Amino acid sequence: MLVVGFICLAFGIGSGLLRLGWNFPLSSANLAPFHGPLMVCGFLGTVISLERAVAIGQRWAYLGPLAAALGGLAFIAGLLWHIGAVLWIVASVVLSIATAHIFIRQRALFTLILLLGSLSWLLGNLLWLSGFGIAQVMPWWIGFLVLTIAGERLELSRFLQPSLGSKIVFMLIITLFLIGAVIATLSRDFNVQVLSVALFALAFWLIRQDVARHTIKQKGLTRFIAACLISGYVWLLVAGLVGLLMQHLMPSSSYDAFLHTILVGFVFSMIFGHAPIIFPAVAKVKIPYHPTFYLPLIVLHGSLIVRIAGDLLQHQHSRSIGGALNAIALLLFVLSTVSAVIRSKRQKT
Repeated sequence: MLVVGFICLAFGIGSGLLRLGWNFPLSSANLAPFHGPLMVCGFLGTVISLERAVAIGQRWAYLGPLAAALGGLAFIAGLLWHIGAVLWIVASVVLSIATAHIFIRQRALFTLILLLGSLSWLLGNLLWLSGFGIAQVMPWWIGFLVLTIAGERLELSRFLQPSLGSKIVFMLIITLFLIGAVIATLSRDFNVQVLSVALFALAFWLIRQDVARHTIKQKGLTRFIAACLISGYVWLLVAGLVGLLMQHLMPSSSYDAFLHTILVGFVFSMIFGHAPIIFPAVAKVKIPYHPTFYLPLIVLHGSLIVRIAGDLLQHQHSRSIGGALNAIALLLFVLSTVSAVIRSKRQKT
């Protein structure tokens, strides 16, 4: 399932490059409209569902990542899009049940946020199948990822013991985010200003409360993870600013900038930082830290700066170059992860 998830990542990247005008041999023009769904549901849906299934340790929970992976394969195989969409609904239902199981077993604020994230994915998938456009569905898919990450970071923030007031502020931010998602879905012109206020406030809260602001002073893997987290929060701040300053998001311009500051800058910074911890737990392989881990992170941020500049300045060439470099950053991440696993096995022998 993890391998299929990365296959979805490859085709998702390829379809994104096609949208930017690049010729990617793996993807056909029919996949171009499904770049976002393949990345969010096919890749990230599979990985997050698999992580959750491993966490609760019950066989039925693996139906979630299995359905997510099969949904991605359905799109790649060129089947009717409804088939893949239904499979992703099944995946999100199983993930929601698994997360509810965790919440019932451990009633805490962070498990509630994880549950809200799973339900956001389910709602987004249901809206998409019922005829809503991807732009209208995207706030809920963003909610799936942002709330999942926020819940996991909130769990670790317990080491800093956030005050009751901080927790209340956090819940107000999450409530505002959900209200903003509703407004963005129902508005004709994709109004994301309320959603952007919530994203900006959430990023500021995470920077203030996350243990990363202390661990950045350490060395090795701990410092690398902190660098990934803090840089991801900065991109979330940028996303909030873009959504606030641009009253109407324009396709191939501010809309692209808003989405990719979140889905590339924020989400993949989190993935880069958590991969050395999560993948060993899921795939039962060791990923020892190496300074080369910083290379994909640097390329990711540099390429995103080029892309966002091209978006906001409406310079298509810069946007295309930045998108291609985004893909190279993700490829470097996969290669660095695989090479770390190989190094680990060689050290054993």
